[in-house]
Formats: sequence, C-alpha cells, structure tokens
Amino acid sequence: MSSEPAVLAANEAFYRAFEKKDLEAMTAVWSQGTGSLCIHPGRNALRGWDAVRSSWEAIFRHTSYLEIETEIVRVDVSGDLAYVVLTETVLQVTGRRQSKAQSVATNVFERMGEKWYLIHHHGSPLLG
Repeated sequence: MSSEPAVLAANEAFYRAFEKKDLEAMTAVWSQGTGSLCIHPGRNALRGWDAVRSSWEAIFRHTSYLEIETEIVRVDVSGDLAYVVLTETVLQVTGRRQSKAQSVATNVFERMGEKWYLIHHHGSPLLG
C-alpha cells in the first residue's frame, strides 16, 4: 500500500475508534510516546500518551452516543511524517443532552516501522 492510502486508513481507524468509543482501538492508533499531543476543540493541549489516553477515557465514559462525519480537505505525506486536514461533524449524546458541532482538524501521523501512528490531533471549533 502506498503512503497516502495507508495514512488515510490510519485516519479512518482513528475516527472509527472515536465513534465506537473503543479505547483499545484508540490506543492502537496513537503513538504511546511522550511527544503525543492532543488538542480537543476549545481545550488546552494535552501532552504525552497518558494525558491523551485519560482524555479519551473521560469522553467515552461521559458519552452515550457518537456519530462522526468527516470531509478530507488535504492529505500530505513527506517521508515518515504525514498530515490530514479535514472537517469533522460530531453528533454527541451525553445524558439527555444532544449536541452537534463542527470542527476543522489536523491529524499528524508518523510512520514507525511499517505502521502510521497518530502523534498529533488538533480540533478547532467552526463557529457559524
């Protein structure tokens, strides 16, 4: 598989894990290093896999339903680094509250061995 399809497959695996609230699958997508960085829309930067993992655990624990649509804006691969820029539309049900939000996101992947791992996720809310 050439690099761009492999990066898009890794990106899809991230959103599938997110939507299914699957912490094991999310763990398989992310780099476990201290350099991992995650910025959820409207939140502070989380540094290192432990903090990133804790944030996903909290999101999954407090969310009863997720539905995510994405639209890829750009994919670029340069050596062992790649990024995907996209829009996310997230329908989230928490308790009795339902919300739908749009964000623009940048996902940065690093190839380690033969696999692409997410090392950076940054979502910024789209205000409309």
